[in-house]
Amino acid sequence: MFVLVNLKTYPCDPVEVAEAAKDVSDASGVRIGVAAQDADIARVADTGVETWAQHVDPIEYGSNTGHTLAETVTDAGAEGTLINHSENRLKLADIDGSVEAAERAGLETCVCANNPAQIGAVTALGPDSVAVEPPELIGGDVSVATGDPDIVTDAVEAAEAVDEDVEVYCGAGISTGDDVESAGELGATGVLLASGVAKADNPRAALEDLVEPLA
Repeated sequence: MFVLVNLKTYPCDPVEVAEAAKDVSDASGVRIGVAAQDADIARVADTGVETWAQHVDPIEYGSNTGHTLAETVTDAGAEGTLINHSENRLKLADIDGSVEAAERAGLETCVCANNPAQIGAVTALGPDSVAVEPPELIGGDVSVATGDPDIVTDAVEAAEAVDEDVEVYCGAGISTGDDVESAGELGATGVLLASGVAKADNPRAALEDLVEPLA
């Protein structure tokens, strides 16, 4: 299982979370990544943790003020990027362009979608992974893996019907080791979470609880 912690724009210390994620990953053998704001990518990457961008735009070098260039986040130390998170939705053509831009820059890609039908559509664009995240459960106390397990299994089936090589993750409400374990039992190979770690009083303890069933 891959555990990807999205820091969003929460008022947390990104380096503290990254250091905790690196230590817990090393101790448990569980793959853990941290998706940081653009301005924090280099500092997070310096901790040695697997570092992700939260978004890249479908652009190349040129006149693109205010956009995120894939090569820039790669140069800062990112290894992967989220695309089309529920809080930064894109049109299908732009998702395709962002995937191409990320691949051009050597970034691993995870495209988010709201439901299994959308998962099938974005899987066809050839990302490395897709993540199903029902918007109504994001940031809540109920995990998608327990609150709506069918959406996870249906998403896995939708992706497999298009491309069996694309990994399927799930997010929304993931906050405990039981949630992570349930996601795996439903066929997901990774989880996305944010507030469960980024807003935790003790991010290290929260991460240790998340990976405990996997270690």
